[in-house]
Amino acid sequence: MENTKEMRKWLDDLGLNHPLVIAGPCSAETEEQVLKIAHELKDTDVNYYRAGIWKPRTRPGNFEGVGALGLKWLQKVKAETGLKTATEVANRNHVELALEHDIDLLWIGARSTVSPFIVQEIADALKGTDKIVLVKNPVNPDLPLWLGAIERLASSDIMNLGVIHRGFSTYEKSKYRNNPEWQIAIELQTKFPDLPLINDPSHITGKRNMIFDVSQTALDLNFDGLMIETHFDPDNAWSDAAQQVTPKSLVQIMEDLRIRKETDPEAEYNNTLNNLRAQIDVVDNQIIELLGKRMKVADGIGELKKQKNVAVLQSKRWNEILGKMVLEGEDKGLSEEFILRLFKAIHQESINHQEKIING
Repeated sequence: MENTKEMRKWLDDLGLNHPLVIAGPCSAETEEQVLKIAHELKDTDVNYYRAGIWKPRTRPGNFEGVGALGLKWLQKVKAETGLKTATEVANRNHVELALEHDIDLLWIGARSTVSPFIVQEIADALKGTDKIVLVKNPVNPDLPLWLGAIERLASSDIMNLGVIHRGFSTYEKSKYRNNPEWQIAIELQTKFPDLPLINDPSHITGKRNMIFDVSQTALDLNFDGLMIETHFDPDNAWSDAAQQVTPKSLVQIMEDLRIRKETDPEAEYNNTLNNLRAQIDVVDNQIIELLGKRMKVADGIGELKKQKNVAVLQSKRWNEILGKMVLEGEDKGLSEEFILRLFKAIHQESINHQEKIING
């Protein structure tokens, strides 16, 4: 994918001195609700007013959005407040209706990004338009699928592009509604540093009291902006009530966030940073060496199990290791979540080594 600098022109043209802010209710519920929230946000740092018109729910029977009627409400938002508007589209019909109502920014949701068919249909419907189109990460942690969606849009001559990091589904225990999996967003950022990267702390956390911390982490990782769900009466919202904040709370969050410099030209800073990075490089090499030694031990276990015709997986032993490592990690200031992820990966690699030996 080339010319990613052109893809962020829409963002650069805004000339912002703060991160991009996209805010508004999870769902457009009534005309009164949509306009009331918009008027409370119009004199803040919000750049785009978002509202879900079509809501893809996991199971039928839940509120699935007001449909095209809500687009007229967004038109009134723009007319009365001057705020630019944004909504999610999931098929050609949604796109055509959004274009008819002059919605400024469209995003493709996580459930749509998983389907190249849906993305291609949207790309074909938008071909050659100058609309801003943001792509949320797919539900599961699949970077190529995420990038593929961007590539399909770019191939349709849609140049005002960006991505939204909203976290990933997991069966594992987590304090998040959707695990952030920061390393995936960082890898995308490394591959395409000019592609605008927006964080959605509302869907990552699922809890309004965690939104500030996730937002700060995103800004510390050089994200370009935030999409935060906002409602004047969050507890009584028709969808995702627990993760929405009031306009007043949103303003406070934006005031409290620390915008960090990408770097510092002072020689002392750079010398100290280079020294610390050199120390990390040494430790990283030691970690790789130790992991290599551990796998050689696993190979020895595999040879022994092969001789005695013993199963690879020993659940009791594995649970003992995991419990012990969680406690050891806590003593070293490491979170339980990190230890579980780390040792599950190590354990899987050990199993792979042993299976190769036993079945080889």
